[in-house]
Amino acid sequence: MKPVFCSLLLLLTISFPVLAQEWMVRSPDSRLAVYLHLDQGKLSYSVRLDGEMMLDKSPLGLTASTHNLSEKFNFVLKQERTIDEQYSESRFKRSDVRYQANELVCRWENSEKQAFETTFQVSNHNIAFRYFIPQQGEQANIVIQKEHSGFQFPAFTTTFLTPQSPPMVGWKKTKPSYEEDYTVDAPIGAPSHYGVGFTFPALFKIQDKGWVLVSETGVDGNYCGSKLSEPTANGLYSIAFPEPGENNGLGSVEPAFALPGFTPWRTLTVGKSLKPILETTITQDVVGAKYKASRDYKFGRSTWSWLEWQDESINLEDQKKFVDLSAAMGYEFSLVDNWWDTNIGRDKIAELAAYAKQKDVGLQLWYNSNGYWNDAPQGPKNKMNEAIERKKEMAWMKEIGIKGIKVDFFGGDKQETMQLYEAILSDANEYGLSVIFHGCTVPRGWERMYPNFISSEAVLASENLIFTQRANDMEAFNATLHPFIRNSVAAMDFGPVLLNKRHNRTNSGGQTRVTSETFQIATAIVFQSAVQNFGITPNNLTDASPAAIDFMKSVPTTWDETLFLDGYPGKYVVMARRKGKQWYIAGINAESTAKTIDVTLPQLSDSIVQTFTDDAAAKTVASKAAKFKNKTFNITIPTNGGFVVVAN
Repeated sequence: MKPVFCSLLLLLTISFPVLAQEWMVRSPDSRLAVYLHLDQGKLSYSVRLDGEMMLDKSPLGLTASTHNLSEKFNFVLKQERTIDEQYSESRFKRSDVRYQANELVCRWENSEKQAFETTFQVSNHNIAFRYFIPQQGEQANIVIQKEHSGFQFPAFTTTFLTPQSPPMVGWKKTKPSYEEDYTVDAPIGAPSHYGVGFTFPALFKIQDKGWVLVSETGVDGNYCGSKLSEPTANGLYSIAFPEPGENNGLGSVEPAFALPGFTPWRTLTVGKSLKPILETTITQDVVGAKYKASRDYKFGRSTWSWLEWQDESINLEDQKKFVDLSAAMGYEFSLVDNWWDTNIGRDKIAELAAYAKQKDVGLQLWYNSNGYWNDAPQGPKNKMNEAIERKKEMAWMKEIGIKGIKVDFFGGDKQETMQLYEAILSDANEYGLSVIFHGCTVPRGWERMYPNFISSEAVLASENLIFTQRANDMEAFNATLHPFIRNSVAAMDFGPVLLNKRHNRTNSGGQTRVTSETFQIATAIVFQSAVQNFGITPNNLTDASPAAIDFMKSVPTTWDETLFLDGYPGKYVVMARRKGKQWYIAGINAESTAKTIDVTLPQLSDSIVQTFTDDAAAKTVASKAAKFKNKTFNITIPTNGGFVVVAN
């Protein structure tokens, strides 16, 4: 009987293939591990940090018009390599970055011998993955109908998410524009407010085990901008494409690209604490420049009349006042917002640009993104959505010395819209113009991809402080979210530092600022954008705290290093940024009571430092010199208050 049993065992082994296979790639420090699972022909992945499950088995794969790359897979081959690269990027959190990661590339075939590859790069605390589809035969392109990539978090996870807006809603049908409210510590699997998923980036807390930030990067005109789907009953979030109605129905929701080709990177930042989340550079690490800079772009501070003075300020006299304010503050720029084409006129804009140049101030001009995808009436219109007119306009701007543009009201994430973003950026670079986007999508690696890209709004920004009292009441709460979520993955043109106590031209009416002056100047550090369009006004030179004005005259907008020190999303944040040898430490508090904390920054010397704190009695900024012992200091941050420390 024994020989018969052995023959039967051999027959079973030959007849039935292995049902489950597994591959693994670890971070350089071996703490973060990604496991690829092939089980009954379906591909998934999971993530562990220090052995703890951070992401359970989550699906991988694609469905295309000509390919079913979601099931009936066979493993073909794998390749592994070690990545050790260095790059410089002055517009993000660190000016010099060393990216070290381990990469695993696996090739798979479906039952029809159609192949594709998964690439996983795992660095310390970060994961990036994408798909590659080779050209096979004569097929030259592919239409992706669905990306099955998912994120299955443990059942005890809570979420920090903002919902995707339905299309063609909001003011003049300009949404989606990434300007919805956040919910914090919500249960996993909770539906979104509008039923159409959640925007990137998305933050998840895995009980007491750690945090995961999910986003994407490397999105250009070859793909659409994606989002997270509505979760399943057991809390699976998947990649979802834009809604059909976005941009007034213009374009397809299904991205298409030439073969061979890649999808964008999906990114996960994983940490035991929030430190890796706030400090991550993964959205820049895995992309590269798409073209060379046509000139040495300059960054810095800007004034902006429209924020507090609104449309009525778009006239030549008021714009000269803000150019003068920029000159008095030592700022590099002044932004002229909507309606300048009719309220000022092109000849007078040329005169204003010459006036600004005499004072060593560069002008930025606002434009409507145009097209028929919304009803926004502001001009200039019909200049940015069509190549011939766009280049004519940019040539005129170059001739009169304009330094940059701010383009507004996009309202969609379809591939056609991504192509418009890229076309504006590429053409602007030819004419030496930097670009800021508003009413727009979140940037996805664009600081490194496009050398003249500055920043995007894509947040419930400071203009809402002018519009509603609720925005003022919620200002501190929202501000303590952004360093961990929205501003963690890309530059954010928020328009911070509003020193008026009342939000109108005369500082005597309108909505009431709830936060302190010190809170406001702290946001110049907490929020990151290579050009900051600050909300200060000419009257602030005399009615704001002298200490606040002095600080705002010297605050940088680009950084060499960024560090997390303490905080929790929606409650408080304390962080440090370095410019050259000088450290700026800032903290803000959104809790209902004062927050007393010990702050330690080993890089601090024992020299005298300058501190800016809240003078509770006078409700102004108090400035004094201090010396910290053992590189640690204790500080109390009032409700809706803040602090700043400047140290050499």
